[in-house]
Amino acid sequence: MAIFVDLPPVLNFEFLEPYANFFLHIPIDDNSFSPSANIFMASILVYIQAIIFNRVINNHGLLSKPGYLPALLFITGTSLFMPFLILSPPLICNFLIIWIMDKFLKIGKAPNAIMLMFDIGVIIALGTLIYFPFMMMLLMIWLSLLLYRSFNWREWLSGLIGFGMVFFFVAVFYYWQDEIGMFYRIWLPLTNKFPSVFTINYNDYLVLVPVLVMMVLAMIQLRENFFHSFISTRKAFQMLFFMFLVAVASCYTKPDFRLYHFLLCVPPGSVLLAYYFSNATKRWFYESLFLVLVFTIQYFLFV
Repeated sequence: MAIFVDLPPVLNFEFLEPYANFFLHIPIDDNSFSPSANIFMASILVYIQAIIFNRVINNHGLLSKPGYLPALLFITGTSLFMPFLILSPPLICNFLIIWIMDKFLKIGKAPNAIMLMFDIGVIIALGTLIYFPFMMMLLMIWLSLLLYRSFNWREWLSGLIGFGMVFFFVAVFYYWQDEIGMFYRIWLPLTNKFPSVFTINYNDYLVLVPVLVMMVLAMIQLRENFFHSFISTRKAFQMLFFMFLVAVASCYTKPDFRLYHFLLCVPPGSVLLAYYFSNATKRWFYESLFLVLVFTIQYFLFV
């Protein structure tokens, strides 16, 4: 409702990175979607993602009981800021984040993780064609293997081979077009230094205060139940925590990144929040806390 009250005259949507548009052109321009259609399409995608995400979390038994808490927290997380409500590359990449989360959670149960790692590498490469910072999810391949499995150099290498296979074909295309120099320029953002100074208007981020309170409570809850949980559950939450940190830190690879970049943090963050609400005992407190979050989001979206 908030974004429809002050509807922008134009909403741009870049589905692919420029280096991918060069060989895979999808005819989406400023006239392809009206602002209303853009927001409506983004809403539909968020609900589809929430259903898939909810199913993945319940299938892996990460919460004390199955339910719709993960979907609820996912939709709430994707409503935190106005830029989250429009079509954007990170919103599309959230489908891939959920997909690789599902595959990471299967690592501990798989007798051999070579093909799983290869698949994850391919998925990360496809995400990188859509949004370059997604490439930093490669770190999650090795972090997950450290958490779940003993060292096997084939498993450590297979993810890179899957990623490299996709970009090998990209390089071949650039070579055929005699534009191999453009292929080298794809990787220049990796040389960016992590920013030491951030210009932040703190009033724009006050909506995060209830979220931070919930995250702290979730961490305390996790710490209390850590040694009472199954080993697979402990490792899963450690993996999701690292994924959250990687998603936050990957912003440095795109100097002109926008606020919607942090949509990548919503899937792992939603699981952590859902864990708190699933295990909290004082109903009046956690329901009041959630209502405070909802009203805070609405207030800052309108104001």
